Amino acid sequence: MSKRILIIGGTRNMGYYLSRQLAESGADLTLLNRGITMDDLPSSIHRLHVDRSDHNQMRRALLAKSFDIVIDFVLYTGAEARTVVELFSDNVEHYIALSTGQVYLVLEGVQRPFSESDYEGALMPAPDENSYAYEEWRYGAQKREAEDILSAAWESSRFPHTILRLPMVNSARDPYHRLYNYYLRLRDGGPILVPTTPNYALNHVYALDAVAAIMQLIQSGAGKGKAYNIAQNEHLSHDEFLSILASIMGLAPRSISVKRSDLVANGFLPDCAPFSERWMSALDNSLSKNELGISYTPLADYLAELVAHYETHPAALPLTYRRRRAELQFAERLAVGADA
Repeated sequence: MSKRILIIGGTRNMGYYLSRQLAESGADLTLLNRGITMDDLPSSIHRLHVDRSDHNQMRRALLAKSFDIVIDFVLYTGAEARTVVELFSDNVEHYIALSTGQVYLVLEGVQRPFSESDYEGALMPAPDENSYAYEEWRYGAQKREAEDILSAAWESSRFPHTILRLPMVNSARDPYHRLYNYYLRLRDGGPILVPTTPNYALNHVYALDAVAAIMQLIQSGAGKGKAYNIAQNEHLSHDEFLSILASIMGLAPRSISVKRSDLVANGFLPDCAPFSERWMSALDNSLSKNELGISYTPLADYLAELVAHYETHPAALPLTYRRRRAELQFAERLAVGADA
């Protein structure tokens, strides 16, 4: 591949896998990030260390450079989108922005699974600023601001962008260890505490499928001026997910349903059941399959790959496992109370 490619981000999760694949393909690859996350990526990759939220830093770093393709993993605000449009208008073939299913979750009156046609609508009022919900709402609202600026640039000047909206991403490099949390809890044999509400269906995406979708866009140049949901085919309950994961591990799942308020009061959420949150989106992936020809790895297949990774590359216990003993003690008290 002879293209000059810039990745904004590129060292933590999906970006790491994409960076390695592009470097191996022979692309002239540059990473732009703060230089904080250590990595073992090839030395052939060029590096720019910039705070992308600083408009002037971005201008100084990029005005004298030219790229064919830009992939942006860390576009979070409208201000950052305006900088992108200014710096890359008329001098890039394709700008690919990674967005989120939370752009739908901040809307009023839409139903899961969300399709791209659900994007237009009224935003729900902002939650209390001191709440966990406010940070999640703010994330979705700011992502919408960024998307809207890109869309406006397409309408006014055909700024050649594609937006990919992703739900929860499962990966061996997930910095929050969400799937690994479940693996550890199943492996220790104790029950998993699951809130009784909400009972939303799980719909995630495998990191390598998202990377494959990006590679396909790089090679085809398709999808300009549009947004696509990138998500696995399966929509399943939390219990069904636990059953599949436990079966892969050769175990029987154990879970206890608990009032969400009790789990919150004891400081167990979201760590004890991170996939049970309201702010996990569920996306209809039909458009990406029909228009872009993207395919998705079956959930059980990629879970088996990740379990194999955990078992051959044991990692230190994450901070999100730190209250596991308290969880088990809480479960014992519930069992005693039920037997009394």
